[in-house]
Amino acid sequence: MTGSVLELRDVTVRRGGGFTLDIPCLALAPGEILALMGPNGAGKSTLLEVAALLRRPDSGEVLVDGVPVTPRIVRERRRRMAMVFQAPLLFHVSVLENVAAGLRFRGMPRRGAQQQARHWLGRFGVDHLAGRSGRALSGGEAQRVSLARAFAVEPEVLFLDEPFAALDAPTRVALIPDLARELQTADIAAMIATHDRAEAFALADRLAVLIDGRIAQIGPPEALAAAPASPAVAAVLTPELLLRRN
Repeated sequence: MTGSVLELRDVTVRRGGGFTLDIPCLALAPGEILALMGPNGAGKSTLLEVAALLRRPDSGEVLVDGVPVTPRIVRERRRRMAMVFQAPLLFHVSVLENVAAGLRFRGMPRRGAQQQARHWLGRFGVDHLAGRSGRALSGGEAQRVSLARAFAVEPEVLFLDEPFAALDAPTRVALIPDLARELQTADIAAMIATHDRAEAFALADRLAVLIDGRIAQIGPPEALAAAPASPAVAAVLTPELLLRRN
């Protein structure tokens, strides 16, 4: 894919029990949002870890801006990325310091880091929590702070691993449009692993369905839902329709 910000070529990862992640080619365009769906154990988190340069594949390569990532440059390339997990993983310091942490790690002076952190806390509607401890927040508040921390470092690519799975439905419904807005406004490419069809359809430009470590189908979410390539893909995307047919 020409002009991709991130590309996986001939990537394989072998795990116990005979499982192998096998991705011949997967590319992410600048500003594109790609959702990963699949049953438990399909390889979504493993794929995210490889793409985010947190795990080396057993074979194949990851390219960032068209350049293969080698051990010599992996740290520098990783600085262009940010990741949000299901658990917010906030430090036992103030919310403001949590959001400024990534910027401080990158060498930004304290005042500038805090100013940028306050901006992103405001964008996610939690600037009023700046002085509170990161460990004294509700689930929704903590995830908003986690998102603000990720956006504050102005990543080229954002990875999200089941970011809303632990939240109740009303909190998820409130957070998804805010995330979609900020991704579009900041023009950040993103890869998000999710079990939630509504979440994937609300956020993604493209959707990849993983089955047993392989991409079974990829394309615009509506196209996949309208014409799933197999019963296994249909079971991931439209299980209620599959149940009705049976």
